Amino acid sequence: MLRLASFTLASTLLMVGCAGSPPPLSAPLQSGAIERCKVSSESEIAALFERWNRSLKSGEPAQVLANYAPNSVLLPTLSNVPRLTPAAKEDYFEHFLQNRPSGKIDSRTIQIGCNSAVDVGLYTFTFAKTGAVAHARFTYTYTWDGQQWLISSHHSSLMPEK
Repeated sequence: MLRLASFTLASTLLMVGCAGSPPPLSAPLQSGAIERCKVSSESEIAALFERWNRSLKSGEPAQVLANYAPNSVLLPTLSNVPRLTPAAKEDYFEHFLQNRPSGKIDSRTIQIGCNSAVDVGLYTFTFAKTGAVAHARFTYTYTWDGQQWLISSHHSSLMPEK
């Protein structure tokens, strides 16, 4: 009987311990600070493409690269080579910018998470130097670095059907 009472008491204490205060909403960071989710909106995330597009119009690869997180991945529209380093992305944009591209969103879907966002859809590029037009699919993933939104991955591919 004592054994059963001990088991019941231990079980009750275990259940009370589990039913205590709920776990924190976010995990502590290394610095001891509590992570906070950046409050955002679809319009704020949509504006990130416009920021990127303005940087293209500058003609300066460094301005375009400023939109990307250092460890970001670029799977570009007009190259079969994944761009995994800042130097590789800069190499791509040096060539891409020569034809003076400008993008226009044709359709999009935006999803927002905690310190992350995804913008996916279709866009059209026109190249002022050549007059060429490219219709492509895109996915931008963004991460909030505590100060600004940066592109963490960017995939763009030409439309398969002409």
